[in-house]
Amino acid sequence: MPALFMTSTQPVDIILRPATDSDAAAIARLMRAALGSFDWMPVIHTPAEDLAFIRDIVLPRQQVTVAEAGRAIVGFIAVSGEWVEQLYLDPAWTGQGIGSRLLAEATAGMPPIKLYCFQANNGARRFYERHGFRAESFGDGTTNEEGLPDILYVHRR
Repeated sequence: MPALFMTSTQPVDIILRPATDSDAAAIARLMRAALGSFDWMPVIHTPAEDLAFIRDIVLPRQQVTVAEAGRAIVGFIAVSGEWVEQLYLDPAWTGQGIGSRLLAEATAGMPPIKLYCFQANNGARRFYERHGFRAESFGDGTTNEEGLPDILYVHRR
């Protein structure tokens, strides 16, 4: 059942659906907008590299679900095995339950669920902890390309 959200002029249904290859450019733009909203996140890839990553790695190798408002993709999640590999929302659409819906639908029946989160991403940390994830280890940034300290979160059902 789609969720109903209000925009400034009218209600908007949020539909979750499997991503298709034709969604690659919209997903890449959304990912860049989300990452660009963090002042602590270094920019290490070009928009063309973001698109290649989504088109050539994420979509063919991971199970990707998008959240659509009208015809616009406003969020997406990518899972592989027991890992949440990506979960991003358009910054204008955060705080409306879309991330919770994506996480619940994409991880249903996945015990346990693992993911990495940057230590500096306080909003994501609160989100994951509210959803039952617990920090299992803290990294110093040497194992990710951004070079940022991270956290391994695990949700055991």
